[in-house]
Amino acid sequence: MKKLLVLFVLLTNFIQSSIAAETTPAVSPYQVIEVTGNNLFTKIASNQDALKKFPELMRDIVEEELMPSVDYQYAAFKILGKHLRNTTKEQRVNFITAMRSYLVRTYANALTQYSNQKVLFEPEAKLKENAKSASVDVKIIDSGKPDIKITFQMRKDTQSQEWKAYDMIVEGISLISSKQSELNRRISDLGLDQVTLELASIAS
Repeated sequence: MKKLLVLFVLLTNFIQSSIAAETTPAVSPYQVIEVTGNNLFTKIASNQDALKKFPELMRDIVEEELMPSVDYQYAAFKILGKHLRNTTKEQRVNFITAMRSYLVRTYANALTQYSNQKVLFEPEAKLKENAKSASVDVKIIDSGKPDIKITFQMRKDTQSQEWKAYDMIVEGISLISSKQSELNRRISDLGLDQVTLELASIAS
């Protein structure tokens, strides 16, 4: 499970980092993933010496290259599931903030595992006209190990029209569904405010 979590997080970082650096939004989710993968890991590779001395730099890279374009609010609402309707605006804001910080920390930790694995991106495919969601496959090839297929769940932001990632599926396991199952039980037992505090504490 630890290895699977690392793969979840490692590959999530392919998803959107370059959009913020582009003056024009990527045309398709396929282009978003390929450009993001190339840009993100080039930056990590060019900062290897600094990262060895200052591991916390990885959080800065995640903040700069990834988070501006990850739909963490939508992901947070999906994780809340049935509990969303019973929340106040303040509770939602606090949970989104805590979830974002948690993701930054988790992504940064997992990216330290990066060691130049080969990545094959799914070729461009034609989407339905006015498509608002898409699934994009990526294959990870690591010498001496079985290939790993990851499916990214993406949606188009209704305002910016940018494609953003909100979930990923590895070996049939959805990150959103797994986290929803884990946190929903705790929310039912302890309440949303306590779970939010726990997330914030983990992320600090």
